[in-house]
Amino acid sequence: MLKHLSLIWKLTLSFMLVALTSAALVAIFIRFTTSDRLFGLIIEQQRSELQTTLTEYYSEHGSWQDVEQNWQKIWIDSLRQPTPNPETPDQQDPRKDPSRDRRRIFGLADADGVVLISLEPFFHKGETLSQETLNKGISITLNDQKIGTILTAPLEPRLTPEEDMFLQRTNQALLLAAIAAIVTALIIGILLARTLVTPLRSLTAAVQKMTSGELGQKVNVDSNDEIGILSQKFNQMSEEVARVNRQRRQMTADIAHDLRTPLTVIAGYIESMQDGVLQPTQERLALIYNEIERLQDLVSDLRTLSLADTGEISLHPQLFSPRYLLERALAPYQHRAEQQKVSLRLDIKEPVNAIKVDESRMMQIFSNLLSNALRYTSEDGEILLSAEQKGQVVEIAVKDTGEGILEENLPHIFERFYRADPSRYTETGETTGLGLAIVKALVEVQGGNIRAESTIGQGTAIYIQFKASDQVLEEQVED
Repeated sequence: MLKHLSLIWKLTLSFMLVALTSAALVAIFIRFTTSDRLFGLIIEQQRSELQTTLTEYYSEHGSWQDVEQNWQKIWIDSLRQPTPNPETPDQQDPRKDPSRDRRRIFGLADADGVVLISLEPFFHKGETLSQETLNKGISITLNDQKIGTILTAPLEPRLTPEEDMFLQRTNQALLLAAIAAIVTALIIGILLARTLVTPLRSLTAAVQKMTSGELGQKVNVDSNDEIGILSQKFNQMSEEVARVNRQRRQMTADIAHDLRTPLTVIAGYIESMQDGVLQPTQERLALIYNEIERLQDLVSDLRTLSLADTGEISLHPQLFSPRYLLERALAPYQHRAEQQKVSLRLDIKEPVNAIKVDESRMMQIFSNLLSNALRYTSEDGEILLSAEQKGQVVEIAVKDTGEGILEENLPHIFERFYRADPSRYTETGETTGLGLAIVKALVEVQGGNIRAESTIGQGTAIYIQFKASDQVLEEQVED
């Protein structure tokens, strides 16, 4: 049945159960201990009063002579604190009617241990008690000398009607306190349960909206406890899911666009050739082949990113000198740079330790970075490849003097299919927006990290860092 209750009622019932259990345990404990404790307190008080009265009697008479005949008066005189009973004010005071108090459980032995006042059937008059038995009694002293011992009968607790009424009132007070505790627990339980459940209901409603396709949901965060932290993490997750979904949609649209453009060109030429409108010349076939290569590059890039996402990129890491890697990367682009009248320089701040990387993947990284740099660097500009040891890392940089990237676009340049200026797709001949995304994936899969800095009108710098090895390779020959 509990599984069908809401969390509010489950929490409320839990608070009530705790309050009821606590009240019941306290009541049971008090019920079974109060009677004994009250009886013990009363006996102790009466024994103390009796001890004082007997001391006064001995001091007055000089002995225990006629103590038995005067015992009833001594007993009455010792009951100086009667138990009041407000409901029966006309009842007689125990000092006036000692027969009402049935706890006549005290006896008396003299200094030699002879019983003067018997307690049948435990202590008989005239009996001489052992020292062990006397030690269990209460000594009566006068002028630092022992004059007798008060004996106490080992009886079960017996309370007077007035004392029983006191216990009943105590039990009634406990019952009222238990009821008050349960009511208080009910009120506090409902209020606290609502406080806990309200944000959970908001989270549930937001999740339901997300399952129906309404992404980007947010809930209010009103606390710093576990539920507040859960709400914060949900908001972060929701925002990330919405961002990834937008990126997926954009990526799908970009892939469709990048596929459609070369396919349209290829289909147009082939259709024209089939209809005899155009002749299949070498130039036209080369143009068709270029578009096919563009499609192949796109498929290859998508496959590389897919392998990076699944952690399946094949790597063959070895120790390489940064100089060797950069010189290899520069060689294929020297001619293109000269044609564009762009200076291509290398700057190695020796000594630089070797780094453990995959050579082919590094060439793929530098190819993408240098292609981008050449694409956006105008005539008489400069592209600089540098390497420098910085503590335990080797930092490699590719810097250009191009037009730069806007500050708001800089954090997104490593995202897939992101183009800061989509119009440059046709102007520069850029195939896809996957180049820097692939660079980032290949750097990170080799244990490195990458960042970009740029200033409008001054150029862009891409920094790559890898952990430095303990070796410095002076010369390295290509395998």
